[in-house]
Amino acid sequence: MTRQIDAIFFDMGGTIETFEYTRELRLQATGDLREILLRAGIDLNLDAEQLCTLVIEGLTRYRRWARQSMIELPPEQMWREYILAHHPGPRQPLNAAIAEELAFFIETKYYQRQMRPEMPTVLEAIREMGLKMGVISNVQSQGQVPGNLEQYGIKHFFDPIVMSSAYGRRKPDPAIFYHAAQQMGVPAGACAHVGDRVSRDILGARKAGYRLAIQIRHEFGDKDEVQDVTPDAILTDMTELVGVLKDALRHPARTFASRRDERGLRAILFDAGDILYFRPNRDERLYAFLGELGLDPDQLSQADQQALKSRAYCKEISQDTYREGLLKLYGVRGQEQIERGKQVLAEESNALQFFDGVQDTLVALREQGFLLGIITDTAQPTSVKLRWFDQAGIAHVWDTIISSRDLGVRKPDPRIYHAALRQLSVRPDEAVFVGHKISELDGARAVGMTTIAFNYDEGAQADFYVEHLTDLLALPIISDLS
Repeated sequence: MTRQIDAIFFDMGGTIETFEYTRELRLQATGDLREILLRAGIDLNLDAEQLCTLVIEGLTRYRRWARQSMIELPPEQMWREYILAHHPGPRQPLNAAIAEELAFFIETKYYQRQMRPEMPTVLEAIREMGLKMGVISNVQSQGQVPGNLEQYGIKHFFDPIVMSSAYGRRKPDPAIFYHAAQQMGVPAGACAHVGDRVSRDILGARKAGYRLAIQIRHEFGDKDEVQDVTPDAILTDMTELVGVLKDALRHPARTFASRRDERGLRAILFDAGDILYFRPNRDERLYAFLGELGLDPDQLSQADQQALKSRAYCKEISQDTYREGLLKLYGVRGQEQIERGKQVLAEESNALQFFDGVQDTLVALREQGFLLGIITDTAQPTSVKLRWFDQAGIAHVWDTIISSRDLGVRKPDPRIYHAALRQLSVRPDEAVFVGHKISELDGARAVGMTTIAFNYDEGAQADFYVEHLTDLLALPIISDLS
């Protein structure tokens, strides 16, 4: 099943612009780099050759780690842990403003960047097709990408500009691709992505279920081999992209968006925990840990726990702060024991099991053309849930992932349901919600959605009830329309 394209995202370095560098270029720039450090009170007593080597080796270590972790650290942390940590001399700590200046300097002066000359013509042609355009870039600074786009005179084509430096996750993490689609307000399955690296751009777009993943060749392209990941097209010049997109647009998707008059149901939205997966031994590790400390878990105030959880779900506090606060509510004291307890809670969180038939059911629904989404109350970053989904073979099936942690509100607040509907461009009466809690089913019904209860709480009210997720495929509201 293919899908229509509504939007296209571009990588920056190696894609919109080409870049190159030499040792001589970087040595020439290092004198100005030293001046920035001196203004910050950092005198490393190194000549240009030594300072250049220190910086490049630190960046290499950082990028090797970031490639594995898919985390983008703030520049001040990267400098502290990967560059300055390997120089023994005394120094002042870097503040955020100076660290950002250093990151911007390296990305603009340690590389020679140039826009592909065909870009303005290509972007104008894409705009005439009616496609939205955005950028997804792995970058440390906040300023290099928008600054260079402005310099090239093409910034006005792109909205949003999504950078790992702001989001905190790097390609190929599918979370940044889903985030970009959400920011643009289009289903992930209706997006294309163009980039120069298979190991970042193509792999990430594939994992996020993008309609097309297109590679453009660049001299500093992939060094890492990626098994079983093939681009939909390989370009040598960006002008070739216009033909690729026109060909895709000539073959419209068989989705409900294009068959609106034939069927009313277009989207199926799911809660995540206790709908797609469950934890078979919930709290077992935690209670054993508390038992070792002589603490009674039944003494916990449920009201205090729910208040703390709500703050974490709405990102008023971090997940780490939530876990520490929860342990203190149980009576855990002492930093060593709290750290042990946080590790136990992390293990509890990851000890999950997917319900039977999840992958087959979701893939079948997607193949039938349904738009699929997640609406979840959670303290977990989207990247963590997508890692679980990837292991179950369902990371790529979603058109929207709406998290209370990202939105700042939780079910049954109508805003969280409307955020998903808005991204999918569907009305409430064109969507169903699959949930288990009374409150979340009531919230979906209140905004006008059909409700389906699975693994449901006693007393839950819904339009349909299923005992197994695979039963979704046989429900009249779904099967009669396939």
